[in-house]
Amino acid sequence: MTVISSRQKLHQLLQRPEIIVIPGVYDCLGAKLVEQLGFEVVATSGFGIAASTLGLPDFGFLTATEMLSSGGRIAESVSIPLIADMDTGYGNTLNVMRTVKDAVQLGIAGVILEDQEWPKKCGHFEGKRVIPMAEHIGKIQAAVQARGDTGLVIIARTDARAPLGLEEALRRGCAYVDAGADVLFVEAPQSVEELKAIASAFPNVPLVANIVEGGKTPQLSASELQQIGFKIVFFPLSGLLAATHILTACWRYLKEQGTTSGFENVVSFQDFQQLIGAPHYRQIEQQFSGYGDTSIAENTQK
Repeated sequence: MTVISSRQKLHQLLQRPEIIVIPGVYDCLGAKLVEQLGFEVVATSGFGIAASTLGLPDFGFLTATEMLSSGGRIAESVSIPLIADMDTGYGNTLNVMRTVKDAVQLGIAGVILEDQEWPKKCGHFEGKRVIPMAEHIGKIQAAVQARGDTGLVIIARTDARAPLGLEEALRRGCAYVDAGADVLFVEAPQSVEELKAIASAFPNVPLVANIVEGGKTPQLSASELQQIGFKIVFFPLSGLLAATHILTACWRYLKEQGTTSGFENVVSFQDFQQLIGAPHYRQIEQQFSGYGDTSIAENTQK
């Protein structure tokens, strides 16, 4: 799938009546698994990238370069559309414009831009602060201009619910949609009633629900969220938490037993090679290395 068709695909999915279930990943391996299992879109998790690459919490430690580099590699590794967490855009409107242009060049299909102060925090952490609404309106407008006619989907996120209340979050959401955002993401509503209030306030806008296990938002299913009126549901940390669980069990078994023989929760070496395309690249290597082909050597000697 080309970059253009990847973005077209995302727009098409947004027009369908069904909710889009999107796992969050932090590396190419996770993205390839998402694609292999039949999901139609994948998203990067800033929390996951910070934890996996830096071993640090989502407290704004990641730079724009690190996030774009990770997003670009992940987008290249799969053929389904990638929505990339781009935090606050890493500065003012000029920085947002550069971030968006870089995302376009890297083949990313959609970006999330939030209205937190920098350094930001995970949307389900305490102590978040947001910038003035007018400032983020300018960022969204700058992002729209920077994407041009590329079809990049812009998801405006507001974190105002925690510090300023739901009504302010809804007010900001309306302003961000008016500024040109394609999708609205009101982060961390704290009850089913609040989820319903968001959906009622934006009946004609594609809405994001963000389900973090143990987070502030009720863990509703995709079908329940669709019935309320949401268009996208992210599960940003599910893979990270599951991988941490299985790695802990594996390393504990090795520590206690001195071997991994008998540890059953593993993918076979052969299946893993298939996942990462090893047979395909072996074939290419043989094609261009001349292994088993004497004609090249014979022609060289003539």
